[in-house]
Formats: sequence, structure tokens, C-alpha cells
Amino acid sequence: MEFKHVENPQIQFASPESIAEFQNARLREEVAYLYARSPYYGGLMRSLGITPGDIRMVEDLAKLPTTAKEDLQRRSGEFVCVPEQEIRDYVTTSGTLGSPVVFALSDSDLERLAYNEWLSFSTAGCVAGQRLQLMTTLDRRFMAGLAYYMGARRLGMASVRVGNGIPALQWDTIARIHPEVCMVVPSFLVPLVEYAQHQGIDYAHSSLRKAICIGEGIRTPDLSLSRLGERIQTLWPTLELYSTYASTEMQSSFTECECQCGGHAQPDLIICEFLDEQGNPVPEGEPGELTITTLGVRAMPLLRFRTGDVCYHFRQPCSCGRNTLRVSPLLGRKGQMIKYKGTTMYPPALYDILDAVPGVNDYLVEVFENSLGTDEISIRVVTDSPSEAFAKELKDLFRAKVRVAPRIVFSPQHEVQALKNPTGSRKVVKFIDHRVR
Repeated sequence: MEFKHVENPQIQFASPESIAEFQNARLREEVAYLYARSPYYGGLMRSLGITPGDIRMVEDLAKLPTTAKEDLQRRSGEFVCVPEQEIRDYVTTSGTLGSPVVFALSDSDLERLAYNEWLSFSTAGCVAGQRLQLMTTLDRRFMAGLAYYMGARRLGMASVRVGNGIPALQWDTIARIHPEVCMVVPSFLVPLVEYAQHQGIDYAHSSLRKAICIGEGIRTPDLSLSRLGERIQTLWPTLELYSTYASTEMQSSFTECECQCGGHAQPDLIICEFLDEQGNPVPEGEPGELTITTLGVRAMPLLRFRTGDVCYHFRQPCSCGRNTLRVSPLLGRKGQMIKYKGTTMYPPALYDILDAVPGVNDYLVEVFENSLGTDEISIRVVTDSPSEAFAKELKDLFRAKVRVAPRIVFSPQHEVQALKNPTGSRKVVKFIDHRVR
């Protein structure tokens, strides 16, 4: 039996019933592929006495156990479904919650990756003929940077690969090539504007009109702009902000349309479940852990993989015309949940508060386990005006917003920057978890 990825860009506009029927058919093919090709999943199904015929629709996935990050870390080789000579690219996960996992991609997977980002850019309103400035890395084993480049190429956009950081080079590129769109970690837009202000650059009338933001939230779970999003919009009101969310394991993304009411899933690339701590599905309106089954991945497909990302989901049709599932901005990572003095929270809630304080130049959130075995939060703050009065102001602000006040430690910029940019990391670290797991 030949297994091929099925591209169906129009399925996102079909009725919910047609989407469900399509996904059920694709799921049956995917389970047959895994049963035949995956040492891990084939062995798992046989040990449970399950055959491909037992999984006929998405609801039947509950017959199978979920896959955890730890399974990938311990047994990654067993997830590979193609001979080594068919592998064309290797990438790794970021290792945010543990050791990075190596992922292999085949020719088909690379084509699928380009197709995914073509859909993503199209969802965000990009069109052929536009220029895209990539303010992200394409190296360091980073899947997303390569995906952006290939997706833009497939759409018919021209890309300029500048990489991250270096505001002077970014503005020089904007002046020379006149890109309309950029891919960027949103917090970098703040120093980009500050550099332009210091250099007398008329950034509001530059060619850039749209920023597709990765890696950090620009909206809160209720879909309003976060403090960071508000700050960027205030600084640069002519720049449209779009959010896209993805991970290496999913090999697909969730991207906002012009309605900006959640990231659209691509039903021909991924099946989504939202589960509670016990593995039961949660209804709309309740947070759940995004659990995914890939469709069309050939080298390392995943079945019921628990991403660790907690969010809300929406199933009502979007006014853009798509009838696809949408996800909210992340509440946080499941492994980063903090229980502090009776309050449960995730780091993004703390970031949102700190991003709104004008005197905070930079920060790093740390969590520890105290002698009683409960969580303690310490925040390193970089400011030009360290004082007891400012520390009290910050603590009062936290009490007002999240009902508890963490410890505030004023730290020099170089110290915080060193902690936020550890050697070998391709992501800026804003949260360090010192708890013993």
C-alpha cells in the first residue's frame, strides 16, 4: 500500500460535517501506516490487541494511550517510519522542558512543511509578489525558519533571510528591499522601534505593514491584546500584528486570519484533542492540553501526542469563512504551572504584568521549591531606578492582578541577559524552573 500526503486546501472552508468525514478517512489511513511502519506505534497497538480496523473515527482515538515527550526522549528511534536513506533533513525540538528530541524529515515531509506554511501565510492574508523579511534563524537545527522560507517560496513571495537581532541590519534591509511582511519574535519589535527612533528612521511610513509573530503571545487567552501586543500597537500603529503557533513535533501551525479570533488548525494536516489531567476531553470554555495526531507525516508521525501546551479551543465557524477548529493563545506549558500561595498560574500571566510597567527594561522569572515543598517565585528585574518603593509598586501590581506578590530582585542587564541567552539555546529564556521534578 502506498501512503501519500493528501493536500486539500479547500477543506478548511467545508462544512464541519465534511471536515469531520475527511479527517476520519485520513485518520484510518494514518493508523494503517503507523501499524505497518512504526516500530513504536505498531508494537503498542499489537500489545493492546488493537488493529487499524478498530480506529474508524476521531472518537476512537480514546482507545489508545497518549504519547508523552518522555516517550520521544527515551525511544526516539522507534518513532522513525522510513529507511535512513530516505531522510533528507534533521532538526531538534527546542528542549524547553527537557532534553531536545531529534526529528527526521523525508522529501515528502519537507513538501508538507512548505504546504503548511503556504496555508499559514495565506491565512494571515499574505499574497504572491509580496516580500518577506525573516527576522528568525534558519540554522541551529530550527525547523520553523526553514518552513517559513519554503512556505513563502511556494506562495510566490520573495524572502530576505536576515536572521534574528541586529536592528541596524534589519533597518538597512527594510530600506533596500522594502518588505511588506516580517516573521519575528514580537518582543524584538520594541528594540527595533527604539533603534529607529534614535536614528531618526520614519518607521511608521516604512514598507513594513504586517508582522507575523512567533514564540511569544501578543494576545491573552480571551483574544484581547496582551500588554506586549498593546505596547507594540501603541509604538507602531500602522503595523498589523498576526500570531502563529507551532511546534517541531506537530510539523504544522495554527495561524490567525484577519478576524484574529484564534489560530486556525489545518484539518488536512492535524487532528486535535484537548484533554484534562486524567486524559478526558474538555468542552469549549475549559482549558485543556493540546493533544495532536499528525496527518501526512512520513518519517516521524505522532499519534495522540500530548504537547504540554494548555489552551482553550473554539469550534464555531469563523466570519472569515473557515469552519476549522481554532485555538486560543497559550495559557502556558503544563510543566511550567506554578502553585503559589494557593494561586495557580502560568508564567505568561507574569510576563503580561511586567510588559506593562514602563520602568521595567528587562526581566527573568524563576521558580524554586522551598523547604516545605511549595513553590516560590523570584523575578529578576532590570531597571534604571531600583528602589524599595519601586519593588513595592511591582508587588502591589502583582497582588492586584494575580492576588500574590513574588520576590523582586533588581539585577544588572548583563546578568539577566546571560541567563536569558544560555549557550546553545536558540530561544530567549524568560522562565527558569529550579524545582526538582
